[in-house]
Amino acid sequence: MDKTTSFLGGALKAATDFAAGIAVVGVLLVVLIQVASRVLGMPVSWTEEATRYLFVWMIFLGLAAGFRTVETARVTVLIAMMPSVVRRLSLPIYVVSSVVFFALTGWTGYHLVRQQFVMNETAATLAVPMWLIGTIMPISAVLAVLGIVESLKTRRDLIELADPAQGMPEIALAENAAPKLEKEL
Repeated sequence: MDKTTSFLGGALKAATDFAAGIAVVGVLLVVLIQVASRVLGMPVSWTEEATRYLFVWMIFLGLAAGFRTVETARVTVLIAMMPSVVRRLSLPIYVVSSVVFFALTGWTGYHLVRQQFVMNETAATLAVPMWLIGTIMPISAVLAVLGIVESLKTRRDLIELADPAQGMPEIALAENAAPKLEKEL
């Protein structure tokens, strides 16, 4: 753990990255089993469903990890073209909209899991309770909100765009490279 990462950041990194890594390895192993069983002429029926559910877990954990490391999609070009007042509001807008989104995701996920538990729903071929698979929705929502809090503490400079030039480094690089390219041609 480096000096810019807090205890919360280390715990979130371990939770999201380790669990997502297990899901990735699980997908790899299950797909290998699926391919090998089909090549041998004895297809295993549960592999498709297991791959799908592991992939869902991997995506939701990756989403939470992305907010922790500020690797989320943002419209920085549009924000950089706005007046300074709007640019100063971009951080609170980012935080509030993200937290509201994950609060809704967590709330919806909680009700989905509760419904799956009450209905005693199981996966078709795995005989695993669906509430166990669905718990990733509220879990990832909580992890993402905690990740947003962590990124505000350790990576705030990546979130806010106070300077217009800061928002468009790729464009600035491309504009500087264009005249050089023309000279070469």
